Amino acid sequence: MKWRKINNVIHRDLGYLCFGLTILYVISGIAVNHIQDWNPTYSITRSTTAVDLSGVDLQNNNTITLEVLSQLDEQSPLKNIFRVDANTLKIFVKNNNITVYLDRSEVFQEKSIKRPLLFEANFLHLNHAKKLWTWFADLYALALGILAITGLFVLRGKKGITGRGAWLTAAGILIPIFFLWLYT
Repeated sequence: MKWRKINNVIHRDLGYLCFGLTILYVISGIAVNHIQDWNPTYSITRSTTAVDLSGVDLQNNNTITLEVLSQLDEQSPLKNIFRVDANTLKIFVKNNNITVYLDRSEVFQEKSIKRPLLFEANFLHLNHAKKLWTWFADLYALALGILAITGLFVLRGKKGITGRGAWLTAAGILIPIFFLWLYT
């Protein structure tokens, strides 16, 4: 079998194998690139609510917490309580951060909900899984490298690496170098 045919078979088959993970990384990558504009993993809902703390011992964090959670009808498991200062109590429950302003009987909530598909895509893309996934992701990166190299030699002639392909390859190398020069 000729080397170009082997090259094309490798390129084709690796392309099929890498398709799913590439699309996952594309979606996650675009989402994470704009992290300054939004949270790509969680949808955050913020709200302010009045609570009635009359008759509650404002020195007892546990009593305040139970009363606030009851009034908010918050059923999620309690994770932690933190007294910021004399007038501010933070309550952390699963998927909800609650700030209680004791001086004005008001709570500020930040509820977080996992974004479907994006949570899972970001979990894998940002390698939160660790363990075996790290090795799989390394193999995927290696496969992308092989795809890039074999892709250079799929076409022959003026549309291949000796023609237009050379210019496009050079552009693909020079563009990141330009941005490194521009931003560093």
